[in-house]
Amino acid sequence: MVDTLAIFNDLRKGLGDEAASKMAQIIQGLYEELSQAVTKEGFDELKAVVKDLAEAQRKTEERLDRLAERVEELAQAQARTDSRLEELAEAQTRTENRLEKLIFEHKKTREQLGDLSHTVGYRLEDDAIWALPALLKKDFGIEVDGELERGYVELSPGRYFEVNIWGYASKNGEDLAILGEAKTQLKKKDVADFLKRVSRLQGVTEKKIFPVLITYQTSPKVREFAQKEGIKIYFSFELKPTRS
Repeated sequence: MVDTLAIFNDLRKGLGDEAASKMAQIIQGLYEELSQAVTKEGFDELKAVVKDLAEAQRKTEERLDRLAERVEELAQAQARTDSRLEELAEAQTRTENRLEKLIFEHKKTREQLGDLSHTVGYRLEDDAIWALPALLKKDFGIEVDGELERGYVELSPGRYFEVNIWGYASKNGEDLAILGEAKTQLKKKDVADFLKRVSRLQGVTEKKIFPVLITYQTSPKVREFAQKEGIKIYFSFELKPTRS
């Protein structure tokens, strides 16, 4: 006869009371069904197999416990990651807000610099408008008719072309048109663009255009390029007769 209590006590060490009780009941049933056919040696082998199964079950449960712990660790790590991502998102929002503020401030600064540049440019144009009649007469024998001015030249009815310095003059009986432009720092591209303006205006006036550029500073190469194209450059310090 099988000792169910002993089996239960052996199994409960690895499986716990409930599982050990169920397993002992199964063994009891098997024993009763096989008692007429199974020898003691065979039953001992069956008992060993059951113990092996119980041990495997215990190890499986241990692995499941470790897996559950690992899942919990991963869940906590995910929670920390989510928290960090939220912090990064908030930091990104603050960065974008600061960037928008910097862009706005940069825009204001550029507008202010643009206003300052215009002011400096207008001052240079004003000085040139006042000084050029005397300079052109001294250097080229050109007599300016009336006064030079800043304004617009009519290309065709209703179409106007903005000019920095414009006026009419004469030299040895030849009528001329004075076209000037002021640049705080003259570059080769400025000279090339000015030549296009000269060409465009020459197409709408019968008078020969005398081109003049006024600047604070430029390079020798730019001066050579302008001279080659027949453009006179005056520097700001040459306008000194107009300064108080």
